[in-house]
Amino acid sequence: MKLYEDLVWRGLIKDISSDELIDKLNNEKLTFYWGTDPTADSLHLGHYSSLVTAKRLANYGHHPILLVGGATGLIGDPRPTSERDIISKEEVSKNLEGITKQVNKIFEGKAEIVNNYDWTNSLSILDFLRDVGKYINVNYMLDKDIIRRRLDTGITFAEFAYTLIQGNDFLHLFVEKNCTLQVEGSDQWGNITTGIDLIRKKLDKTAYGFTMPLILDKDGKKFGKSEGNALWLDKDKTSSYELYQYLINADDELVIHYLKVFTFLTREEIEELEKSNNLHPELREAHKALAREIITDLHGKDEYVKALKISEALFSGKINELSSNEIEIGFKDVPNFVISNDKSLIDLLIEANIASSKREAREFINGNAISINGEIVNDENTVINKSFAIDNKYIVIRRGKKKYYLIKYM
Repeated sequence: MKLYEDLVWRGLIKDISSDELIDKLNNEKLTFYWGTDPTADSLHLGHYSSLVTAKRLANYGHHPILLVGGATGLIGDPRPTSERDIISKEEVSKNLEGITKQVNKIFEGKAEIVNNYDWTNSLSILDFLRDVGKYINVNYMLDKDIIRRRLDTGITFAEFAYTLIQGNDFLHLFVEKNCTLQVEGSDQWGNITTGIDLIRKKLDKTAYGFTMPLILDKDGKKFGKSEGNALWLDKDKTSSYELYQYLINADDELVIHYLKVFTFLTREEIEELEKSNNLHPELREAHKALAREIITDLHGKDEYVKALKISEALFSGKINELSSNEIEIGFKDVPNFVISNDKSLIDLLIEANIASSKREAREFINGNAISINGEIVNDENTVINKSFAIDNKYIVIRRGKKKYYLIKYM
């Protein structure tokens, strides 16, 4: 199966500027670019779907340029509902550094990374209006979907001009890098076509573009910071274990689609996983493959093994098999309580808000509802001391089947 046919099978083509591009993708070696604005110091899983597509093109022999928008990030592209908050130059610079590091790691240093601030910073307003604005009709801009939707609520000139800046980026890369193709998410179609038109009108040359459908979660929301459901690619912001938990619990109806979009598994491998998902959904083989492929590609095999170990230890209740670092990751969001001295188990349950009274604490203990580091404790005279603590730091108390509490030693 050739590249374009593979992209179609994976559901990665929404808009395409010209049928000519199909043959070029399959039979030529193009220079293409994908861009993002540095609105945070890390990319997220929504960006990763585009990065994986860029890697597919690179693996097929096309040359990738990853544009980080140091200039456009200072303005912000129009959102469907409201204007983005302006971020400082210092924050943009910090975010640029984080994103560049991530892209270099994902592409193993093989992608060319550029910053549109480098060629936009010296462009005067008069030059911009003469060299860019002169070629793009206002009626054409008003017809862009994202701009048209904002007309009723209002759109600033800065947002309105964003499409011209991005169009100029494509023009610059076309001239300086022989970049003939732009690849983005479907919400960027209007900006892509602005660049294509600018190249045609100024240079009498043909450029191309295609967009990918936005990747949605089970609630129909796109992955992203503004939606409040960002899964960060920086493992210090979203740990490999947290990413594993999200992916292993992905909606059954979406997991095969995610395998096509986010992984480099072959069609045959994915179709086998689809059969397994249909016949034995309880095995979650497709979900496990999804987690393995994404985490390994992002963070390496060791991080995947760590995430798997934490997950299996928590599922089996074998907390003692985890290190203090793994406990920190696995119990990052559970209620926690700090102690420094020995305490009776009953007092600890009350002080840590695990039980509301001594009577309730005794009921929990005598009813085998309390476990410490995976072991049931049913002696109400138990005294908790540092000998219980894993690596002299943590004690994990479980009440019932699902309520976890983390006890930290000072």
